[in-house]
Amino acid sequence: MNYLKTRETKALYKAILSLKKMDECERFLGDLLTPVEIKEFSNRWRVAQMLDKEISYEEIEQETGMSTTTIARISKWLSGKKGNLGGYQLVLKKMKKNKNAQHTSLT
Repeated sequence: MNYLKTRETKALYKAILSLKKMDECERFLGDLLTPVEIKEFSNRWRVAQMLDKEISYEEIEQETGMSTTTIARISKWLSGKKGNLGGYQLVLKKMKKNKNAQHTSLT
């Protein structure tokens, strides 16, 4: 069974999609996850952003404390190799598009 498509995971996705504000997200994830899990997920996302900016593994390891094994795994997922669902790239592109749209609307 694909764990990403169970009834329970789809219910979680719907719950996340219902969130509209940063405060709502903080409250929901603060209840759902432990502080250690939130830190781990935040660090993984930070690593993905740093890799997207072509920052070296060594610098990423120093700044985040993440192992080179984890950094390499995230890099593999970013590059589209086996096991990649395209989630990191999807969100990175959306965030860049939103940033560009915000910048354009401010000028």
